[in-house]
Amino acid sequence: MRTFQKKIRLKPYPRGFHLISRTIEEEFPEIKQVKAGLLHVFIQHTSAALSINENADPTVRRDFETFVDELIPETYPRFIHTYEGPDDMPAHIKSSLFGASLQIPVSEGKIALGTWQGIYLCEFRDHGGPRSIVLSLFGE
Repeated sequence: MRTFQKKIRLKPYPRGFHLISRTIEEEFPEIKQVKAGLLHVFIQHTSAALSINENADPTVRRDFETFVDELIPETYPRFIHTYEGPDDMPAHIKSSLFGASLQIPVSEGKIALGTWQGIYLCEFRDHGGPRSIVLSLFGE
């Protein structure tokens, strides 16, 4: 059993859903050394999240953003935690709904995503800044 771990810092992204699969592969070349294993991806933030979904049509990512913003509006009148701006508390709730981590199989030195799957950074703040992700890889 081999174990690798690396922390990467993503560039700042605007609010929205952004494909980061390629960035993870480029920043964590140790994946190529694993024939069969598991990649754990963890984001160290409470106002952004991770998800796996459609990687081909960018309108899917736009529809995600539209739906989630309507589901959890910044104008919700009962939020108390508002001192960091109107997008902060909604971002915390969205982050909890989507989640902070993913587990993805690794097969023959590649992340074993389906043909139309990609890893999303779900950025819920207008100006979230750079995001840190911890990548842990276990396998043979």
